[in-house]
Amino acid sequence: MNLDDVLARIDHELPRATERLLQLLRIPSISTDPAHAEECDLAADWLVADLASIGLDARKHPTPGHPMVVAHGGEGGPHLVFYGHYDVQPVDPIELWRRPPFEPAVEDTPKGKVIRGRGASDDKGQLMTFIEACRAWKAVHGALPCRITIFLEGEEESGSPSLVPFMRRHADELRGDIALICDTGLVGEDTPAIVTMLRGLLAEELTITGPDKDLHSGMYGGAAVNPIAVLARIIASLHDEQGRITLPGFYDGVPEMPQEILDQWQAIGFDEERFLREVGLSQPAGEKGRSVLEMIWSRPTCEVNGITGGYTGEGFKTVLPASASAKISFRLVGRQDPHEIRKAFRAHVRSMLPPDCEVEFLGHGAAPAAQMSTDDPAFEKARRALSEEWPRPAAYVGCGGSIPIAGLFKEILGMDAMLIGFGKDDDAIHSPNEKYDLESFHKGTRSWARILAALTG
Repeated sequence: MNLDDVLARIDHELPRATERLLQLLRIPSISTDPAHAEECDLAADWLVADLASIGLDARKHPTPGHPMVVAHGGEGGPHLVFYGHYDVQPVDPIELWRRPPFEPAVEDTPKGKVIRGRGASDDKGQLMTFIEACRAWKAVHGALPCRITIFLEGEEESGSPSLVPFMRRHADELRGDIALICDTGLVGEDTPAIVTMLRGLLAEELTITGPDKDLHSGMYGGAAVNPIAVLARIIASLHDEQGRITLPGFYDGVPEMPQEILDQWQAIGFDEERFLREVGLSQPAGEKGRSVLEMIWSRPTCEVNGITGGYTGEGFKTVLPASASAKISFRLVGRQDPHEIRKAFRAHVRSMLPPDCEVEFLGHGAAPAAQMSTDDPAFEKARRALSEEWPRPAAYVGCGGSIPIAGLFKEILGMDAMLIGFGKDDDAIHSPNEKYDLESFHKGTRSWARILAALTG
């Protein structure tokens, strides 16, 4: 199994691989907008044709929403299941784009060449790194190195309403030895990573009601309960002076990171001051005694995402509001149970309500954290393979966000997932002027070729 020839093929084919990516990027597959349903279908057709061109058995599967694309190829060895998504975010505000978002191009920038266009990084450029690695492998060796299933979704950016039913219905077809997901990024500029921890998410909206109408603050101020003040006290009570969350039982199931993982994170060379300075901050908040990487990768949070109440228009209106609302989210880790935390949160709020106040709750989702077991030798093989391609050694890291597909692979198919991606912090995903570094596309493809060799050698 000659890896060097595959890598040389990837290098030689980079211009043609880039043009294929540009073709896919020209398709405005915005899943959230019904006006782009035909383009989502077109993107699925494009991928089916491209996968078939390298000898895979590729099919488009209709769903109540946008199609799924599933392709199979190779035989023997481990069964690897690769996941990506071909749908993209809307482009608004369009006036902030420096070029039309669906007229992608390779641009020169002070930091090197980038592929500019909606979906370049999230997730078309990322998924094409794996497909191009398979293409090169097939061209050099005449066959894939093992059994591979490629599973591409068209609704990730719109909540994946068809995903779970499809995975349950096609479980036998999709089940393999390990899942590979390319929807994450590098740490900094050149440190590859395997995400092994994804925080879960609990989202709650509460509305506190007091008087039956807005009141004149001169006539009722001091005598009438103010729902905004009640809400403020409740929010303030959710953290103690050390930054810890005060809900009873909140930290049940929260693990401490092994020292070897903390050492890997320390070796990354993450610049906490720069991380905060780039968003206009100077001091870390949150739990005292924790590093920034610990806080965003491996610790739970409680954050206020929005508050409304009273008069918020131009000028001033001396009013006591009848109600006040807040949206509060919790990022969860380890074995924290989102449903138990929801119960604890609601009980805490009710315990702080004064007379004449009522509360209504609206839940917006509850998903547990996902943690992958690195005991599987495949993880260390992949980490070493990544380290051979990039200037810095790869690390096992956490992810502050939530990527539900990783947990679904475990829950529905009984598979752990390796999340390996090559995006950068400045890729502007979901924002105007999204880009993907040409180096990320090139070295990402080479990385997958190395990983395929490592997992099947």
